[in-house]
Amino acid sequence: MSYIWQHKDWPKFSWDTQALERKAYSYGMEAGRLAGEVSHLPEGDKMDAVIDLMVSEAVTTSEIEGEQYDREDVRSSIRNQLGLNVTPGPVRDPHANGVAALMISVRDSISEDLTAERLWEWQNMIIVDRYDRARLHVGRWRENPEPMQIVSGSFGREKVHYEAPPSARVPGEMDRFIAWFNSGRKLPGVIRAGLAHLWFECIHPFSDGNGRVGRAIAEKALSQELKAPAILSLSTAIERQRSGYYDALSRASRGGMDVTEWLAWFTDLVLEAQAEARQRIDFTLAKIRLWDRHEKLMNERQAKAIHRMLRDGPEGFRGGMNARKYMTITGCSKATATRDLSQLLKMDVLQKLDGGGRSTRYDVVLPR
Repeated sequence: MSYIWQHKDWPKFSWDTQALERKAYSYGMEAGRLAGEVSHLPEGDKMDAVIDLMVSEAVTTSEIEGEQYDREDVRSSIRNQLGLNVTPGPVRDPHANGVAALMISVRDSISEDLTAERLWEWQNMIIVDRYDRARLHVGRWRENPEPMQIVSGSFGREKVHYEAPPSARVPGEMDRFIAWFNSGRKLPGVIRAGLAHLWFECIHPFSDGNGRVGRAIAEKALSQELKAPAILSLSTAIERQRSGYYDALSRASRGGMDVTEWLAWFTDLVLEAQAEARQRIDFTLAKIRLWDRHEKLMNERQAKAIHRMLRDGPEGFRGGMNARKYMTITGCSKATATRDLSQLLKMDVLQKLDGGGRSTRYDVVLPR
């Protein structure tokens, strides 16, 4: 079985520009619209929208690799590291600080060239478990003499999906990749991002963390074209198509140097990520309208509960609000919870999710 890095023309990628032109144009137009809409948001809401996307990216890029982080831990860590919390917010799982730091570093380094030191720093941020740090090469390229393989299946029935270049080749391969990345800014952002992600994943330069760093590189490429953070969460779109993502990467890594199929698939993925971002921006705008209309009419308890419900984003408050949850959030009695919820229902801030009774659940009504 031969892999793309064994091809005689590696890494001279080629693609059909005409076949990708319409997709790249659609991406560019939507990227401009999204950036314009975010720029017109009030400053506080703009920051909330950006942080929502950072949290989504941080949580999902970790989930793809089998690591679970609480969204509020990641959100609190991002806000702490950005200096947005006067009093640092609680982060129950300190491991969340690493992926939060990665999200911030990607955005803070948009204008800078990519360097080996930056990539080592990113990998160092995400390998946080003490056991993993003791057994892996952290903050440097892999050095193990054994083949770097992507394998699935039980012991004795392993299936090798991909084998990366030997470790001895990694420094030279990465020097060539980094030089290309820094000189290739004239390419359309989505094409450059797709090429960079594929190329990096084919080299697989780290003992662990290649997926997360590779997605960060793709985001950096998209952001550099815009000269501002890309308004999307690439990992959220990948998570929804995880099987298709790995299949597309596998086909490209085993094929020839024409990567048109991969770039078409990747561009469609980015377009999906943009649609997700648009949903989040629309949600932010709807929140602004809700507070403009109703905030002065709510008491402190009601405002606190609605803030908590909206914090979960377009996906909605899990399970809906009920009297018991309202009591937990606000610390009030059951009678007060029932009265407050009834008032919010009459104000059209809430709507019922079911028929009623003691277990009545509510959802927020977002004005159009």
